Amino acid sequence: MAQRILSLAAEEGPERLQEALQSLAEGELGDMVTRQALKGRETAALLRGIFKGSPCSQRSGVLRRLQVYKHCVPLVESGDLHLGKVSEIIGLLMLEARQLPGHALAELASLFVDVIKGGSLTNGKSLELFSTVLTALASSKENLAYGKGELNGEEFKKQLINTLCSSKWDPRCVIHLANMFRDIPLSGEELQFVVEKVLRMFSKLDLQEIPPLVYQLLLLSAKGSKKTVLEGIISFFNQLDKRQKEEQKVPESVDLEVATMPLDQLRHVEGTVILHIVSVINLDQDLGEELIRHLKTEQQKDPGRALCPFSVALLLSVAVKHRLQEQIFDFLKTSITRSCKDLQFLQASKFLQDLFPQQYDITAVILEVVKNSAFGWDHVTQGLVDLGFSLMESYEPKKPFGGKAADNSYGLSKMPAKQACKLGASILLETFKVHEPIRSDILEQVLNRVLTKAASPVSHFIDLLSNIVVSAPLVLQTSSSKVTETFDNLSFLPIDTVQGLLRAVQPLLKVSMSVRDSLILVLQKAIFSRQLDARKAAVAGFLLLLRNFKVLGSLSSSQCSQAIGATQVQADVHACYNSAANEAFCLEILGSLRRCLSQQADVRLMLYEGFYDVLRRNSQLASSIMETLLSQIKQYYLPQPDLLPPLKLEGCIMAQGDQIFLQEPLAHLLCCIQHCLAWYKSTVRLCQGAEDDEEEEEGVGFEQNFEEMLESVTRRMIKSELEDFELDKSADFSLSSGVGVKNNIYAIQVMGICEVLIEYNFNIGNFSKNKFEDVLGLFTCYNKLSEILREKAGKNKSALSNKTARSFLSMGFVSTLLTALFRDNAQSHEESLAVLRSSTEFLRYAVSVALQKVQQLEETGQTDGPDGQNPEKMFQNLCKITQVLLWRYTSIPTVVEESGKKKGKSISLLCLEGLLRIFNTVQQLYSAKIPQFLQALDITDGDAEETDINVTEKAAFQIRQFQRSLVNQLSSAEDDFNAKETQSLITVLSTLSKLLDPASQQFLQFLTWTVKVCKENALEDISCCKGLLSLLFSVHVLFKSPVGLLRELAQDIHACLGDIDQDIEVEGRCHFAIVNAKTAAPTVCLLVLGQVDKVLEEVDWLIKKLTSLGSDTSDPSQASNQTQALEKGVILQLGTLLTVYHELVQTALPAGSCVDTLLRSLSKTYAILTSLIKHYIQACRSSSNTIPGRLEKLVKLSGSHLTPQCYSFITYVQNIHSESLSFVEEKKKKKKEDEAAAVSTVMAKVLRETKPIPNLIFAIEQYEKFLIHLSKKSKVNLMQYMKLSTSRDFRINASVLDSALQERNSEDAENEPHNDQSGTAEQTDENQEPKKKRQRKK
Repeated sequence: MAQRILSLAAEEGPERLQEALQSLAEGELGDMVTRQALKGRETAALLRGIFKGSPCSQRSGVLRRLQVYKHCVPLVESGDLHLGKVSEIIGLLMLEARQLPGHALAELASLFVDVIKGGSLTNGKSLELFSTVLTALASSKENLAYGKGELNGEEFKKQLINTLCSSKWDPRCVIHLANMFRDIPLSGEELQFVVEKVLRMFSKLDLQEIPPLVYQLLLLSAKGSKKTVLEGIISFFNQLDKRQKEEQKVPESVDLEVATMPLDQLRHVEGTVILHIVSVINLDQDLGEELIRHLKTEQQKDPGRALCPFSVALLLSVAVKHRLQEQIFDFLKTSITRSCKDLQFLQASKFLQDLFPQQYDITAVILEVVKNSAFGWDHVTQGLVDLGFSLMESYEPKKPFGGKAADNSYGLSKMPAKQACKLGASILLETFKVHEPIRSDILEQVLNRVLTKAASPVSHFIDLLSNIVVSAPLVLQTSSSKVTETFDNLSFLPIDTVQGLLRAVQPLLKVSMSVRDSLILVLQKAIFSRQLDARKAAVAGFLLLLRNFKVLGSLSSSQCSQAIGATQVQADVHACYNSAANEAFCLEILGSLRRCLSQQADVRLMLYEGFYDVLRRNSQLASSIMETLLSQIKQYYLPQPDLLPPLKLEGCIMAQGDQIFLQEPLAHLLCCIQHCLAWYKSTVRLCQGAEDDEEEEEGVGFEQNFEEMLESVTRRMIKSELEDFELDKSADFSLSSGVGVKNNIYAIQVMGICEVLIEYNFNIGNFSKNKFEDVLGLFTCYNKLSEILREKAGKNKSALSNKTARSFLSMGFVSTLLTALFRDNAQSHEESLAVLRSSTEFLRYAVSVALQKVQQLEETGQTDGPDGQNPEKMFQNLCKITQVLLWRYTSIPTVVEESGKKKGKSISLLCLEGLLRIFNTVQQLYSAKIPQFLQALDITDGDAEETDINVTEKAAFQIRQFQRSLVNQLSSAEDDFNAKETQSLITVLSTLSKLLDPASQQFLQFLTWTVKVCKENALEDISCCKGLLSLLFSVHVLFKSPVGLLRELAQDIHACLGDIDQDIEVEGRCHFAIVNAKTAAPTVCLLVLGQVDKVLEEVDWLIKKLTSLGSDTSDPSQASNQTQALEKGVILQLGTLLTVYHELVQTALPAGSCVDTLLRSLSKTYAILTSLIKHYIQACRSSSNTIPGRLEKLVKLSGSHLTPQCYSFITYVQNIHSESLSFVEEKKKKKKEDEAAAVSTVMAKVLRETKPIPNLIFAIEQYEKFLIHLSKKSKVNLMQYMKLSTSRDFRINASVLDSALQERNSEDAENEPHNDQSGTAEQTDENQEPKKKRQRKK
């Protein structure tokens, strides 16, 4: 039969073909098509023949065609046919479908919907036909029966799509369906419906099937609904990530393992999806812009949902090859700083923490992206690297005026920027560890920045470089050429950068010989450079090499100050070769360094400061170094035993024209000798039993030489008078003359030599009385000079000469000396220590040097002298010093000491200052070691385990000691009250209070105590009052909102200063004695207003959160609960603040800063009230919510307790100013010319201080305007609580007006012509008023 139809189809006329087809029974036609298709012969020709014999003009033809279609769809989907055959059949059916009439198309489309519902689609090929059918149906003009009514083609298509999207889909055919919808013209509404259905299917699909489906969806989004598509994809993967995290947290059980998706599979799928999105964005720019737009709006509502690991990875991938890069990085950077600021904001306020228990931290999210990118996300790495560098550059430490890098600016404003910079470094370091291909690129960029940004601080890049080198030193061998290129520029870099850079790449020098050799070449060239900085760089480099290349037989130094890191393992492989070769290498370097001893003082200084560390690391170089030092000191040492002074100071200076310079820092040289000798005696000689005698003799030779020399210098320095050094009271010390400069240099050198010898003699004295007498003799010499310098500096009043010279005592010695002076109770030491203890000046000097050392540590993170750069040693010394100062301060009160004091600060006060600095320094530099620090201070339980140190308990114990001291100060008689000490005590308490856990009992006790002190002590000292109230606020904020406290303080201020209406007597409720006539204004008033401003900032922040929550429609029930909690918090805060203002605006504040600040603060309050009202207007617009009763009460309160009082206050302010102006006017009349300048300044002051008034009136009127809007929207009359405002630039005072009118009437009766004059006077008055107003606006 099939052959017959094929032959008939070849004929011209269709009549015979039609007859043949009609003769076929219903099922035969289908069977014939199936047989032909399965045989694979001329199926298309057969179908063409059938269609030719079934014209659409005849009903039978249409039915036959339909029959073929209905048969072919299951046939194609059965999977029995070859794919090529399927495509051929479908192609033909698609061509013919457009000729079908509308009702046939509708029937066919309904059939398809049933097939899809039934889930019998396998390969989805027939869906190409479905899309053609739907497209044809949409353009059909005839009315089609649907249910009981009729619809046109477009509406019928819409109903079908609706039915289709509402029914259940087989997960296998989702991708085919998504592909199909791309070919159908869809309206916006239909597209949204389809997209939402496909997104709902994500969760039902296997993970591997998601990427192709996402790709289809993205192509579909070209028609529209881009936002929905992106939002759906991001939230789906965000949910998967969260679930994965939760499953990882729960210990794995058998049930869970079934449910868990493999992590690597999830990450690979996410990576593929991101690639798909990026490829589509490259074709469709709008999709990229929509992505950024969507994430920006989401971030306003819920940053946790907008910036999840998946969306951040997506953004970074898009940023790489795209014009959107700048937009994306700006968005990410602002998000990071905003997140850091929000976290900081939350941490500073208990009130906000209660409202937002969960805190979103973007830094963790970005670092998670780095971790995830290890699963083959190469497309993300470049974005990560760019973001890391962008963050480090945007938020790098700034260099302030004066040159020193401001790394130690610990202000809160710096925190978000600092955290962002730190995050950038973490991103780069982690990316470096995870991705090998990009390592050389990161290293190159870091090195380039170290070189090119030499003018600005590069410490953050050097730290990053150091971490990179430690994490993978062997990898760097491949990039060693980049490092050697950097070395070529060493001589052009600042010395700090050079030292940091060399320290960072030091592990590499141990692994790579070529790098080391190239560095040595560069350094040897630099030593002969003309530039001083280049020579200093060379010295720094050589010293580093000497420290790190050990000579065979050197002691293994346990007190190593710088960890050599992972490279040590590598270096030890070549240990035999290295150690033997190193000796020649080190001696060659020492030879180069000896040349530097004839260069400028700065270069020599670096050498003297570096030799000790070299010795300690490389003990075999001891004899060479000691010989070098010996030959150097001999140039200045006078060996004759009776010659005074013992050293040639003339040789230390050099004259160039009129200018005089220091050529040889003699004190530093002696200091270096003293430390090296001490180390040599304590370490090397103990281990020299195995050495041969010859070497020992040589060692003993220089050791003996040094000891004799130092002994002789000590003896003669004690005998020397100041005149021997050409220094006495009559000498010139001004820095303007050459002689003065020379004398200053001499004085500083002599003082330094005395200090070095004090340390030397104390250390070798072993508590002998004679040696301690020598120490005191040396100190006498030091002290005389120091006093002369202080005296001369006092006269000159120049900033330079006022600085005390830096002490030469080492930090370790200072801690030993203080312990001996104050805490050594050994019977055998008593007599000798009595010598030193008898000199109060010496005790004061010891404490002030400790203070100086701590200050240096706080500012630069290190101190001069041995171990000054070793954080561990510094920390131990700090603990010892703190123990002594704490004991000294608490056991001997200042009052006892003051009585016998002649001049200068008392020792107790110095101890207190030292403690304050130490507590600050420990929190900044050693925050991780605070438990050990507190443990060290608590002498009672020295044996406690380090693991169970309770910081809060220990800190509370220390706080109690200072609380006692403060109470003693406050309760002392007026003559004994020491304001400076009280202020320091308050600062110490506020520093220590930061260590208390706000949730602990101790914190609450401290807060209660602070409140009690403020309530009971009528402090009149302004600075102490300021300190105490600031402490109260800072502690109170971490416990609960301070609005109640502020209200009580405002009532006290009101009671203390009186009312603006002098007839009203304010009831004298006194809560806080600290508020008194001397402190109420401006001190307490400004502090209260400052705190009020902080509360207003919090409220403003909350209202912004409220607005964003209001526009969040994802989870209405949860959002509404949170919204209600926030609204309640905001309204309660504002309500209490209004009562604070109610008190303050009725207070007779003196003109000046208080009035000005209060007016500005009021304007801000009204602006915040307005934004709250706007939020409720928005809420009423979006839903039919009624406004809460709380808000009504707040509006009522503002109408009764604030606005009327504000207007009275404005009148009061204007009256004060008009009085001061009239007073000036009177003066002006008396002395016209002399007082002109004074008048203009008063006028300017008045204008400046009345400037905030118009702003306040505008703010009040804006508030009332939006209240009217809200009243209309909510159908609640809120304006009933508002009185009409009266205070304006043009005011009518009713009583004055009445009396004026009466006078005028009586004048009218007497004298009529006078009317004209008064009229013109009135006119001129009216004309002048606006001028005045314009002037005020300027």
